Amino acid sequence: MSGFFVFLRDHFKKYDSIFWATSLFMSAYCLVLMYSVSRSGTDFFKTQLIAILFGYLGAILLGELDYHLLEKHWRVTAILCVGFLLYALFFGIAIEGASGVNARAWIRLPGVTFQPSEFAKIGFITTLAAHLNFLKDNGLMKSFGQLMLLGGHLMVPVLISHLQGDDGAAVIFTCIFFAVCFIAGIQMRYFVGALFGACAIVPIAWKFVLSEYQKKRITALLDLESYALDIGFQQIQSKISIGSGKIFGYGLFKGPRTGSDIVPVQESDFIFSAAGEELGLIGALLVMFSLFVLILRTLKIARSSCDSLGSYMCFGFFALVLFQTVFNLGMCLSLLPVMGLTLPFYSSGGSSATCLYLGLGVVQSVFARRKDGDLVTIDKNVATLTENEE
Repeated sequence: MSGFFVFLRDHFKKYDSIFWATSLFMSAYCLVLMYSVSRSGTDFFKTQLIAILFGYLGAILLGELDYHLLEKHWRVTAILCVGFLLYALFFGIAIEGASGVNARAWIRLPGVTFQPSEFAKIGFITTLAAHLNFLKDNGLMKSFGQLMLLGGHLMVPVLISHLQGDDGAAVIFTCIFFAVCFIAGIQMRYFVGALFGACAIVPIAWKFVLSEYQKKRITALLDLESYALDIGFQQIQSKISIGSGKIFGYGLFKGPRTGSDIVPVQESDFIFSAAGEELGLIGALLVMFSLFVLILRTLKIARSSCDSLGSYMCFGFFALVLFQTVFNLGMCLSLLPVMGLTLPFYSSGGSSATCLYLGLGVVQSVFARRKDGDLVTIDKNVATLTENEE
């Protein structure tokens, strides 16, 4: 046992202490919130604790692993991710809601359920980084044909996620893709072309792709009060809970609305409402500040990477946490439609928690293998590897 603690001590000395400290703070804060929402009957605390412990174990192991091995074995990662997604699509557990939600995005494992898209997000970050690094090393960043293949890299998880009924995951895959491609130096004309293409597709998607409940979620934002007893109920109740906490909140485990489980799925997509009610504006700001610190630290590690591959992986994780945070908070504050996206490191869910910690491990692996004298610098949308000369 003493040998294990020595290993942990030596492990943490090699890695970014602020990064680890921030993740530990978020884990503790999350568990406190899970204990509070468990007053409604379901023990979310125990499930989340187990997920976090497994997640940290995975993060430590990945931190010890050279991230270049992830590039070397990208095909294995891709096969696993696509295989899990397809299995969920055809044989997964279907979740149906009264508002018309019909998603088949979970699979049953011994004693637990697992959402493959959460694992696929981390896998997608590593395979996309490997793909872009290959294009950069071979001078193919301007090849139209190669960039079309790169677009295919995105479309595989996006299409499967859409067929599963999990368009929230599809949105996150897309955000990760464009953020990392932008940093990698893909020419701006392709982004402009993608923007015009997306605008042209919107009417088609509205008519033939989006389900009726998805359209209602979007249009309801124009007059949410009119849907107070229908599709707008969740968001309205979330805002009431957050506002009722005022500056300091009711106090931990004392929020009457949290204890009564008034906000549907408050333990997951709307955990921010529980933090706002029980700990007020101060508690809500602590949630946002901790995520902000983690995001900034990920950027710093990306810049200190010894090569472009490590930088791309860090930027992928940065995009995952940033956009999922923005979309989740937008949902809770009725600024964006409900998309079924969790708040990173705070929402309940074993799949999400465990896989996010795997992402932490990848970033720490990049940090541990940076080299003195090397620096990846970001100039507008171009990431180039330069060597500092004393």
